[in-house]
Formats: sequence, C-alpha cells, structure tokens
Amino acid sequence: MFNIKKSMAALVTGLTFLVPSVQAGEPAKSLLTPDNHTVILIDHQPQMAFATRSHSIEDVRNNVTGLAKSAKAFNVPTILTTVAEKSFSGPLFPELRAVFPDQTPIDRTTMNTWEDKRVTDKVKKFKKNKIVIAALWTEVCGVGPVLSAIEEGYDVYFVTDASGGVSKEAHDMAVQRMIQAGAQPITWLQYLLELQRDWARTESYVDVTNIAKEHAGGYGLGLIYATEMFNAKEGQ
Repeated sequence: MFNIKKSMAALVTGLTFLVPSVQAGEPAKSLLTPDNHTVILIDHQPQMAFATRSHSIEDVRNNVTGLAKSAKAFNVPTILTTVAEKSFSGPLFPELRAVFPDQTPIDRTTMNTWEDKRVTDKVKKFKKNKIVIAALWTEVCGVGPVLSAIEEGYDVYFVTDASGGVSKEAHDMAVQRMIQAGAQPITWLQYLLELQRDWARTESYVDVTNIAKEHAGGYGLGLIYATEMFNAKEGQ
C-alpha cells in the first residue's frame, strides 16, 4: 500500500541535501580579535619622522593615531616605547600621548625594542600569543622586534602604513624581509575593521565609526555623508 507519510518523509530528507547550509563558518585563527594580541608602538618621535620618506609625515601621524585609537577602543593591551627621547629623538607624538595620557613610554637605548627587558617583560605579562607592531623606521626599529618575536614563537603582524622608512625601498625591503620570516602585513584600517568584524556589535559601533570618520579618509567621509544625508548606519 502506498504510504503517503513515508513518501513525504523521504522527499523532505532528499530535499535537505539540496538546501545549502546557513550555518556560519569558523573564523580563521590568524584573524586578530580584541583579546588575542598586544600592540607595540615604537619610536613615533619627531627626529624619526623627519627622515621618513616612504610615507608622508602627515599620513604616518594620522595612521598611527587611528591605530592607537582602535586598540584603545577595544581595550587591547598597548605598549608605547621611544628611543633616546631626551638626547636625540624627542617626545612621543602628542596625538599618541593624548590617546594614552596615563601611560609613560618606555624610553630605550637599544634600536631593537625586543632587547629591552622592560618591554619583553610587559609582553609576557599580557600573555597574548599575537603581537601587532608599528615602528619608525621600518628597516631598523621595526625589523628588529618583529624578527625577534617571531623566533620566540609569537605570531607577528606589522602595520605597514603606521610605519615608515628612510626611503620607499628601505621600507619595502624591510617589509619583504619580515614577510619572509613569517610576519603578516596589515594596514591600520584593516586592523580596526578586523576587530569590529560584525556591524551588529553595537557596543563598539560608535567608537569604530567615529575613528573611521576622523582618520579613514574617503571611507570616513562616506560615513559622514551617509549619516548626514540619509541617517544611514553600517549593517543596515
């Protein structure tokens, strides 16, 4: 006898194979999250900026400030460090001091930040296996800690547009050297949006869009335009 219930069940079972899964995939383990890394900002000082030629000083100042604000917005542990502040390089950029007013930068004599125990002690204290680094200059104060941290087993990300070298070639070759050693190059805006990841995360939405409006150039201007003209929000 023809069994309608069994036939319908078989049909439904067969159809399930035709319907694509709507389950979300697992994010890559290499993606940065607010709780899996430490940020180190190295030698963003006047004397270092004067000789930077791979990027304009204006761009470096804007980008590293956007990076710093991004880290602060997501409560990412951040280490500020300078080299020869009093005798040669001058104070940390005022924009960075404004983002972290309660933090005194670690002033070093070493060109390689990783060779200063105060810095590595802080890194170990935070207990994060990923490190995000931006530095002036890329080919000296960037390469040293990046290669050193990689050899100690850390996953290292280098923020190329919040850093700079004495020439475009010097910067580019240093970035290539770090990539060949295992570092991952990123940009500051990529960093901000990677931490946000989902516009439904309302707790950080306002901070993220405000940072973008102030520091993200055309994208930020687009957010301002959409908000003013259409009261639009990302993700809607």
